[in-house]
Amino acid sequence: MSLSRLIRTGTAGLLALQLHVGTTAAAEPRSDWPKLHTNQEMIEDASRAPSIDTKDPLAVLGYVLKSLPARVKVYPTENYYYFWFWHDHVKWAGNLRLDPQERDRGLINFAYFEDYTEWAAESKVNHRLLGADDGVTVEKLAPLVYRVTFRGTAVEFALNDLSETRPPEGFLRPTEVYVGPVLDDSGLPFYLVWNKDQKLFHYILNEQAPAAEAWRASRVSPRILIGNRTGFALYRDRYRDRKILIGIYASNAAVNNYYDGPFDQLPDNFIKDDTLHDAILALEPGLKGKIDRFGNSPGGKERFLIGPYMQWRTEEDLAVVKRCAADPKIKGERWYGCFVIERQ
Repeated sequence: MSLSRLIRTGTAGLLALQLHVGTTAAAEPRSDWPKLHTNQEMIEDASRAPSIDTKDPLAVLGYVLKSLPARVKVYPTENYYYFWFWHDHVKWAGNLRLDPQERDRGLINFAYFEDYTEWAAESKVNHRLLGADDGVTVEKLAPLVYRVTFRGTAVEFALNDLSETRPPEGFLRPTEVYVGPVLDDSGLPFYLVWNKDQKLFHYILNEQAPAAEAWRASRVSPRILIGNRTGFALYRDRYRDRKILIGIYASNAAVNNYYDGPFDQLPDNFIKDDTLHDAILALEPGLKGKIDRFGNSPGGKERFLIGPYMQWRTEEDLAVVKRCAADPKIKGERWYGCFVIERQ
């Protein structure tokens, strides 16, 4: 073997050793790590060429179902499964909804639209109530579990079972009635409570359940807490160890996003009697004979709005609640009226 061959072999071996020592393969992310989202991902998704016909609801439905795993969890309590995607350089949003009055009849609501922004006109919502006539089957597999099948693709939707959720002992005042549990699309859990003496509703934070939020005291008052993620504002009750929702950030309401408040996540699966219906009529007697037990109008096109909180833009907007709650002339049950900014 020639000297040159030995040198070449030796150099190659040295380079190989250096490469081996100097680099390591990327490690698999740990399962407990937070999911990483990148700007690269957003740009590439927004830049893709159009590939589905967004004018065809059934084409969009097929795309959505094929993109989902075989089983999904529906967290919000009005049974909306939300999604969004980029198409033709535009962000689209939508939902599949298994309404308690329709799902057992083999029907599912499907809606999608160009996502709302504050700088653009509100886009048209494409909505269809789908069933067997559209090639869509909805089967009940178990209480709160449904399988939706379309063109050979089947997805199981597990609705959020909060049937055992109750406020702790001593949480409610004697004048209050528990309507049911709420899991908002923001991920925050609440109890929906009716004050029959003052005829008002409250969303009160359920602190027995995990709440995906980091709260901080507002500049207005240490009794007012603001969520860093959601922009929800809570007031620490004077008479009970609990926190009442008093506000949502106005820009979130303007674009109808996940943080626009729990008014659209009522405890539908857990309303077994006329508690909600009777509370609404006590507040608005003129609706007698015009709503069902969920507060829906005939045909379900409209629903009574339970949104007793304000929309705020600066923390100073919340000072109106502080001033009312600090007024020594407002006591007892009347004090809770300080937290109802908008009845509807």
